[in-house]
Amino acid sequence: MKSWVIGNWKLNPATVSAVETLVDDLLAQTTSSQTDVAAQCQMMVAPSLLHLSPVQQKIKDTQIQLATQDVTALTAVSGAYTGDVSAAQLKDLGVQWSIIGHSERRQYYQEDNELLLQKLLHCASQGLGVILCVGESEAEFDAGDTEQVLVEQLAVVKTFLQQLLSQLNTEEVDNYISNQLIIAYEPVWAIGTGKVPSVDEVTAVHGFIRQQLQVFNAKLVQTPIIYGGSVKPDNAANFAASEQINGVLVGGAALQAQSFMEIAQAFAVK
Repeated sequence: MKSWVIGNWKLNPATVSAVETLVDDLLAQTTSSQTDVAAQCQMMVAPSLLHLSPVQQKIKDTQIQLATQDVTALTAVSGAYTGDVSAAQLKDLGVQWSIIGHSERRQYYQEDNELLLQKLLHCASQGLGVILCVGESEAEFDAGDTEQVLVEQLAVVKTFLQQLLSQLNTEEVDNYISNQLIIAYEPVWAIGTGKVPSVDEVTAVHGFIRQQLQVFNAKLVQTPIIYGGSVKPDNAANFAASEQINGVLVGGAALQAQSFMEIAQAFAVK
């Protein structure tokens, strides 16, 4: 299974000029890399909505894929929803994936499974892949509730598959979940804090997630499960060594082309 290295830029950088510089630096790093990174791992970047278009123009002829950090739950196509952006509009722009359920969206916007289900269905209807984020808070981790929280958050996948099967044939559903679904485990207490769970801890959680997914659909045994939370060049190789960790969702370290490439190289030699 090819590994995924995805850069979530969040609300960074602040200017189009800085975004263009970051992409130019990343493309230069990719070209000069002695490791054929693209052959071994799939790289992806997720700029802010405002910066999707200039980034798409720069990477459209490369193997780097493009993701959006959010998509509206109100419609798949268009409508009277001021300020929202639909899956159809994103697809038309050249976006290939959407991050859904990030802990910051859950925290600041109270996004729950009901809303996330609509986003999942809209993305699938327009052919957008989905990176579904799950993870527990520090309080939940300390209380030993990690698995319970993940079961509740992953329940949306079961409902999503049930509704897809009512709309599409089995072959179409199998094709979507085999090629356009990624699960990102991001313990909230590790995001941007410098607190990093051990590789053994992450491996165990990923194994649990995979077991849960298989209950929903046997095809989900091949679903990439990636890790996010204070991933840096100096710990990337440790995560890459685990067979259960199929890549990483990178935050701050993705804002520097060199550090992002070093992380990608760690997974390219996996």
